[in-house]
Amino acid sequence: MSNSELMGLTDSYVMSTYGRYPIALVRGQGVKAWDADGKEYLDFLGGIAVNLLGHSHPAVVEAIREQAGKLIHCSNLYYSEPAAELAALLVENGGLDKVFFCNSGAEANEGAFKLARKYHFRKGNKEKTKIISLSHAFHGRTLGALSATPKPEIQEGFRPLPAGFFHAEAGDIEALKAIMDEQTAAVIVEPVQGEGGITVLPASYLTAVRALCDQFGALLIFDEIQCGLGRTGSFFAYQGVGVRPDIVTLAKGLGGGLPIGAVCATAEAAAGFQPGDHGTTFGGNPVACAAAVATMKTLLSANLVEQAAVMGEYLQSRLAALKAKYPTLIKEVRGAGLMIGMELTQPGAPLLAKCHELGLLANVTAGTVFRVLPPYVITRDDADRAVAIVDEALASLA
Repeated sequence: MSNSELMGLTDSYVMSTYGRYPIALVRGQGVKAWDADGKEYLDFLGGIAVNLLGHSHPAVVEAIREQAGKLIHCSNLYYSEPAAELAALLVENGGLDKVFFCNSGAEANEGAFKLARKYHFRKGNKEKTKIISLSHAFHGRTLGALSATPKPEIQEGFRPLPAGFFHAEAGDIEALKAIMDEQTAAVIVEPVQGEGGITVLPASYLTAVRALCDQFGALLIFDEIQCGLGRTGSFFAYQGVGVRPDIVTLAKGLGGGLPIGAVCATAEAAAGFQPGDHGTTFGGNPVACAAAVATMKTLLSANLVEQAAVMGEYLQSRLAALKAKYPTLIKEVRGAGLMIGMELTQPGAPLLAKCHELGLLANVTAGTVFRVLPPYVITRDDADRAVAIVDEALASLA
C-alpha cells in the first residue's frame, strides 16, 4: 500500500484519537525509517523515547524470535524466566529492591498510586490518601493518571475524575509546602518533564521535595517513563541528581519497542502490596520481557548510557548554536542527555512540517517546544545531519 492508501484505510476503520502526521512508516533500521512510498527519514523521535537502540536492533529481534518460539504467554500464575531476569537487571542497576511488571506507562503510574495508598493503609494510616503532582506534568490518560495530569484541555469531558489528587507549581517548593499535610500519601514528580516542554527540575528542588516527603511520611514517586533508562545520562534519572525516591515508574524504552511497563520500589514501599492487591494478565509477558532483557543488556554492555550523555551534550550544543543564528525564532534550547527541547517564539507545527518534508522525524510538545528523543546509537554524523535539516527548516521560516 502507498502512504495515501494506508492513511485512508486507517482513517476509515480506526478511532480518531490521534492527530497523526501524514506519514505511514513501514520499515526501520538503526536511526533510519522509511514510509510506504519509500521516503527515508532520520528518526530523532524514536517512537517517542521508545527505540533506545534504534529500529530492529539485532539483539532485540533475535530475543523476540527465540522467546516466541518457546513460550509467548503463560500468565502470572506461574514463574517466568524472562521476567525474573529482567527484574534482577532493574534492581541491580537501578538501586531499588522490588519490581512489578505491567504494560504501559499509564498502568505503571496507576500501580504506583495504588501502592502508595495501600502502603499507608497497611500501616494503619487510612487517612493518608492524598496524591500530589506538579503543574505541566503528564502521567498518562487512564482516569487515575489523568487526575494527576493537571491539564484542563485533556481532562475536559472525563469528569468526575477520581478524588484525592492535588497539584502544586513545578519548581516552587513553597507551593508544595502549602498543600503537604499528614494526609499526603505520595508526591509524584518527573525529574525531566517531557510532555511539559523538556523542563529539567533542579536537583536542589528534588532534594527539597524528598525532605518534605520525609517530614510528612509521604512516599516520593519518580515518573521516569520518558527520562529513565539512560535517557538523561544515568541508568535511572534519579541517580544523576542524587535523590532516591521510594517508587520509580518505567515504560517506553524498557522493551526496546514492545509494550511493557514497570513499577520499581524500595523493599519498604513494596511491602504495601500483598497477593490479591494488584495484578494484570499481560504484565511480565515472556516475549516483552525477553525483548527488555536484550535491550537492557545491550544498553549496559555497549556503554550506551554514557553514550547518551556524550551525544546529548554534543547535540544540545549544536542546536544551541542555532539560537544565535535565529534569535527571533528560538527562545531557548534545554534538556538532559538525549532528551532535548528547543523552545520557539511561535507555534512549532510549521517547523516540524518542514523537517518532515526534509526527512527528519521529531515532534512538538507544549505547543512551541521542538522535541528530539533520538536513539542512543546516534553518531556525530547523525547529529550533524539532523541539525542541518533543522537549520534549513528554520531558514525557510525566517
